[in-house]
Amino acid sequence: MSTTAVTPLSTADAETLITAARRAAEAAGVTVSVTVLDAGGHLLAFRRDDRAVLISGETSTRKAYTALQLNAPTADLVDLVKPDGPFHSLPTALDRPLLFIAGGIPVHRDGRLIGAIGVGGGAPEQDHGFAATALEELSR
Repeated sequence: MSTTAVTPLSTADAETLITAARRAAEAAGVTVSVTVLDAGGHLLAFRRDDRAVLISGETSTRKAYTALQLNAPTADLVDLVKPDGPFHSLPTALDRPLLFIAGGIPVHRDGRLIGAIGVGGGAPEQDHGFAATALEELSR
């Protein structure tokens, strides 16, 4: 059995993600906060636009954390926590900063989870789009 080492998410990668997400948000006229976490859930980079609502810093971090812990885009998890969903009690059952609102996306390299990005400040669909654009930039 061979295991191949996967290069972890670097600070340079995190800066690429933040710059690309902010550029996409700026082009849409939206002020945001962007959080990048490493594979262990530790803060690697964070940036809040001067005019972004203050809570966007918290929401971007919680979205990234949720995407990392569940290894799925938060946009794909929203229906799971609705009253009839299988994860309905998850947000309150765990003492963790989970947030089931679109805008968090896990980051993979060579098929392995290496971190996550979260964007907050715009409408959920916008935040998801800004995060997805950032991932596309990182994969170039």
